[in-house]
Amino acid sequence: MGNSLGGKRSSKVMKINGETFKLKTPVTAEEVVKDYPGHVLLESEAVKRYGIGAKPLFPFQKLEPNRLYFLVELPEERVPRRVRSGLNMSAKDRLESLRLSRRSVSDLSLLKHKSGAVTVKMRIPKAEVERLMKESENEADGGHKIMQLCMVKPQLLHWKGDHGSAVAQGFKGRQ
Repeated sequence: MGNSLGGKRSSKVMKINGETFKLKTPVTAEEVVKDYPGHVLLESEAVKRYGIGAKPLFPFQKLEPNRLYFLVELPEERVPRRVRSGLNMSAKDRLESLRLSRRSVSDLSLLKHKSGAVTVKMRIPKAEVERLMKESENEADGGHKIMQLCMVKPQLLHWKGDHGSAVAQGFKGRQ
């Protein structure tokens, strides 16, 4: 009888439910997890040391004999949330961007009419219209002053499209 050197040539793998099974080495992590889709192997020492931060074994990595490994299911990936902090914008810039996006939706210059005609109704007291017309040199100058007044007071305007349908109410001019 001679002396023989020998030892265990197997690794233990423990599932999350406590069930264990032994594997004869050499075996790779990929061969172990191929029967368990969505699972990874963690080294027990790494789990002791790093806890939830333990890194899974690479698929090509060989399991070492006399070691314990955990077979763990990966959590489902969550849909990444939309983050705006990467835009490097200040709060003032974001607010201005929001204002511009709202303006572009309600901007009447973007509306296209087939005939090109737009009807504008204004609610201006007659006395004010008469005063503006007296101060102006001609009708075009009077119309210009009335439009400037409407840009300052947007509640005076009510725009209508070709067929009399209301397009926008309370148009706010660019400031």
